[in-house]
Amino acid sequence: MRAEDFILKNYNSSIENGSVKWSSPSNIALIKYWGKRENQIPENPSISFTLSNCKTITEVTYTKKETSDFSFEVHFEGKKNEAFEPKIRTFFERVEDYVPFLRDYHFKIDTANTFPHSSGIASSASGMSALALCLMSIEQELGADDTLDYFNKKASFLARLGSGSACRSIEGELVVWGQNESTESSDLYGIKFDGDLHPNFKNYQDTILLVDKGEKQVSSTVGHKLMFGHPFATQRFAQAHDNLAKLKTVLESGDLKAFVKIVESEALTLHAMMMTSIPYFILMKPNTLQIINKIWEFRVANNSNICFTLDAGANVHVLYPENEKDSILEFIKNELAAYCQNGHFITDHVGNGAELIKK
Repeated sequence: MRAEDFILKNYNSSIENGSVKWSSPSNIALIKYWGKRENQIPENPSISFTLSNCKTITEVTYTKKETSDFSFEVHFEGKKNEAFEPKIRTFFERVEDYVPFLRDYHFKIDTANTFPHSSGIASSASGMSALALCLMSIEQELGADDTLDYFNKKASFLARLGSGSACRSIEGELVVWGQNESTESSDLYGIKFDGDLHPNFKNYQDTILLVDKGEKQVSSTVGHKLMFGHPFATQRFAQAHDNLAKLKTVLESGDLKAFVKIVESEALTLHAMMMTSIPYFILMKPNTLQIINKIWEFRVANNSNICFTLDAGANVHVLYPENEKDSILEFIKNELAAYCQNGHFITDHVGNGAELIKK
C-alpha cells in the first residue's frame, strides 16, 4: 500500500465524545534498525520479537470542540505530564493528513507502562503504537469501514510516524519492517514474518536485565542521525540486508546456534556504530560487559542456546528457548541479577501483539 491509501476522506464529525483503550507491547529487534531517512523511513530492514509483559496501556477520551487547533492533555501513570506534550504534538502534526479528525476533538491521553520508563526498554515503541491504535479505533467510531488488514497496516503506518520501531509492535510474533528482497516487507509499516516459524522459536523467552534504569545517554533520534556520514554506514546497511536473509532461513530451520551468532553480532554491531560515530558514545556499562561474559561462559559450560541482545543502552535482553527456561532463570537469579540495578530484572516472552481493552 502507498501512503496516500491511508488518507481518511470521509468520517462522521457529529459524534460528540467517546473513549477507547489499547494495550500494546514493546518489541526487541533481532536485526537492528539504525539510521533513517525523511518521514521515518528506515535505512535498513529490521525484524523483531514482539514481547508480551512489557507493554503500554493507553486510554484516549475524546470530546468534540469548536476551535481548529490541536487540543490534548497527557497523563502518565495517573499524573499530568507536560514533558510528553511536544512529542505528541509532533506526532499529531505528522499524521493529521491521515487522521484529520485530530483537530475536531480534545483528547485526554491516559497512559502507563508495565516497565520503567526510559530504561532501555522500547517505551516509545509500545507508547506510540498504543496511541496509534487508539486513533484507529476512534476512526472506526467515526464511521470508517476498516478491515482488520487495513486497520493493522494503518495503525503500524501511524505508529511509525511517532517512533520508527513502534510500527513493529502492532502484531506478533515476529514483525519485519523495511523493504528487502528476502521477505514480504514495506518501508511504510511492519508486516508479520511470512516464513514458516520453526517450533524452536515458539514462545521464545526474553529476560531483561536492568543494568541502568536511568534516562538513556543518547536518545534514539540523536543516535539515528549519527548514521549520516558515518564511515561504516553503507557497509552496515548492506550487512543488515544480508543478516535478515540469513535469519529467515534460521527461523524456518530451527538452527539455534546460527540464531545466537546472528543476534549477538547484530547487537554488538549496533554499539560499534555508536562507538565509531562523531560524536562517539559508549552506551554499555561495566556491568553490561560482565553480564555478556557470564552468558558466554554459561553457554559453553552448559551447551546452552542462551544469547543476548542490546538496544541502544546498557540493559541486556537475555534470549533463550522455552525448554531451557528453568535452568537459565536459575542462572540469572544466582549470577546475573547481582549486576542489575537493585537486582531488578523482568521476565518476558514472545507475544501476539496489541490488544483492544475498551471501545
